[in-house]
Amino acid sequence: MISKFLRAATATLAVASVVSAQTYTDCDPTKRDGCPNPKAVGSQVVDIDFRKGGNAFFKELEGTKITYDPELGAVFSIKKETDAPTIASNKYIFFGQVDVTVRAARGTGIVTSFVLQSDDLDEIDWEWIGSDNYEVQTNYFSKGCTETYDRGGFSNVHDPINTFHTYTIRWTPEQLDWIIDGNVVRTLKNTGEKGCSGYPQSPMQIKLGTWVAGRKDAPEGTIQWAGGLANWKEAPFDGYYQSIRIQDFMGGAKEATEYQYTDRSGTWQSIRVVNDGKPAEISSKPTLPATTSTAKPSSTSTSSVSTTSATTFATVTSSTSTVASSATASQVSISPSPTVNTPNAGVSPVPSDDSTGAAGRLALNVGNAVAMGVAAVFGYLLL
Repeated sequence: MISKFLRAATATLAVASVVSAQTYTDCDPTKRDGCPNPKAVGSQVVDIDFRKGGNAFFKELEGTKITYDPELGAVFSIKKETDAPTIASNKYIFFGQVDVTVRAARGTGIVTSFVLQSDDLDEIDWEWIGSDNYEVQTNYFSKGCTETYDRGGFSNVHDPINTFHTYTIRWTPEQLDWIIDGNVVRTLKNTGEKGCSGYPQSPMQIKLGTWVAGRKDAPEGTIQWAGGLANWKEAPFDGYYQSIRIQDFMGGAKEATEYQYTDRSGTWQSIRVVNDGKPAEISSKPTLPATTSTAKPSSTSTSSVSTTSATTFATVTSSTSTVASSATASQVSISPSPTVNTPNAGVSPVPSDDSTGAAGRLALNVGNAVAMGVAAVFGYLLL
């Protein structure tokens, strides 16, 4: 019984993770006209081995200094409270698959994040807490909405702080899968639901980083979610990104150079795929490139938090993406999806904040409501 209550306490603390949604974008095309078109990754698979050094596909955000180790890869080091090393891709995917091989940073109060985020603040996350060597957290956001706190999930993973694992986001118009070492641990169906539980569906940039949630100026709920205040006597806190593989499904096109928002809805059907200045040729729906293999469902790793969403079967019929759909009520799946694709088995054994970087602008904005919820759970434990 005690373990169940402790688990409930941890789940309540994870509410703070929800606010790791980005709250800022240079130009939100659902609020302003004239935003620049996101540049597309396109049909060529991006395969980067950080053990060989940096890559021009990513830019270092302000204040970031990355070093590279021939065995460990890109080293994201935190030495003081304001550090938040973060890199962001120069190009976007419009549905696709991203596989990151990472060893999370150790340390109470330290967070490692692998994030996909769009210009209109759709977001898909992996996050690791430096004091939790047993789990990884998953989350998603629609248009930057943080009005509800019911979308976070936990998945078991062996020794993520000392061991490299490959974490995958596989994202199509119908379904979003979070995958660890080829095993699906969480699935979100697109049911056409609106609002905070809406399905992430606009072109996304890739961001990797580490940041400090356990800092003195953070809300109490955030600090507790992160395990407590960071102990700077134990610094530096290093996270290691060994490799990344990126596939752009291009909204179902055969080739793409950029993506154009045709209205302010932010729906995937309204986003035009452009190739060299012209509407791109669209296939029946976004498909997985033949370079990948099939992942098998996991019988042991599951997401421990479920959320409500909705599923829409969609078929692209033209470059303006008209759609036929049928929606049915559904929930985030806690059991794995039967067929999900991941990179070739040969892929070897992935973060951020506001002054602080990418994924986490972050839980630094979690307020007293979260802290009160945490206190309520711990108060119950003391009864």
